Amino acid sequence: MSYATLVLTIAAMVVQLNRGALVPAAVAAQTSTPAAAPAQLDYEVFKTKVQPILTSPRKGNARCTACHSRGGGNAYLEPLAPGAMTYTEEQSRRNFERVSRLVVPGEPSKSVLLTNPLATEAGGSHWHGGGKHWQSQDNPEWQALAAWVRGN
Repeated sequence: MSYATLVLTIAAMVVQLNRGALVPAAVAAQTSTPAAAPAQLDYEVFKTKVQPILTSPRKGNARCTACHSRGGGNAYLEPLAPGAMTYTEEQSRRNFERVSRLVVPGEPSKSVLLTNPLATEAGGSHWHGGGKHWQSQDNPEWQALAAWVRGN
């Protein structure tokens, strides 16, 4: 695991812990009711529906890839090759693995991928230096990401 990946993973876990998404194992073991199986993240849905949202132009903001494919702790997307308009299969697989760390399967409202670029008045976090891409959870892009996180 690279340093950047480790930093990204830790940062995502801290955000999730602060939101109550991560429960220490000792606490989880004390619950008497079994937890439902978490939603599964589907690679094909990611590749065909989620990844295009992350690379699409943003009116008034940069594309997600403009900031999140460069070095640093928030670089979870592969940079596109010069002149390329789409990712290779290998790049898409790596993107899936990295972006999957930014979600809590089955819990869109606890997933950094959906809350950081969402307006705070719509339930988003106050984080995200790249602007708020969605003003409402009714936004079709937000809905598509949420469906993927829910496993629909």
